[in-house]
Formats: sequence, structure tokens, C-alpha cells
Amino acid sequence: MTIYIKIKIMEVLVWLIAAYGMSQILVYGSIFDKQREWIGKKSKFFGDLLGCMMCTSTWVGFFFSLVVWSPTNELGLLLPYSNIFFDGMLASGGVWGINAIIEWFEQNRPVKED
Repeated sequence: MTIYIKIKIMEVLVWLIAAYGMSQILVYGSIFDKQREWIGKKSKFFGDLLGCMMCTSTWVGFFFSLVVWSPTNELGLLLPYSNIFFDGMLASGGVWGINAIIEWFEQNRPVKED
């Protein structure tokens, strides 16, 4: 594996971890409790969206594609602007995978016996 491929893989992993972090803060972060509650009262759709890790991470992927960097744009095979959609799908799947692993460890951590 060439150094170029390794660097690109690391860039995508960092992008996915950043998407996970932003999604985690938006969905579960106590700093946004009041905002989530207010949005939930005003709109059921947006309230549900901010309560769902997979839903929020899709929109985070769209945002990251436009503002930060587009991993799928590196392929150069997509039609213009279609990369935004695929970045959202990449973020949703990647964040879901990271979140599933973390939840598994939370549910299966060893119990400390006193």
C-alpha cells in the first residue's frame, strides 16, 4: 500500500470521527439540551431528527461536504454536487458503525465486583 493511499484512508477516518463527534454533541450533548427541547416543541420533524444519531449524522455529512472536505469528491467519478449526497450517506453509515461499537462496549462492560 502506497503512502498516498494510507494518507487518504487516515483523512477519511479523521473526517468520520469528526462527524461522529459533531453528531454526538448535537444528539446527546448537554450543552444543547435547551435548544433540542425548544426545537422539539416547535417541530416534531426537527425534534425527531435531533434525537436520532443516524439522521443527524446524515445532515452533518452534508454540512461537512460543503464546508470541510468531501471524501467522495476525491474519487472524481461523480457528477457535480452528487458528492454531497454520498458524503451524507458515508457519514451516516460511518457514524452508525462507530456508535454501534461504542454502545456495544457500554452494554457489555465488565462488572466490578466489590
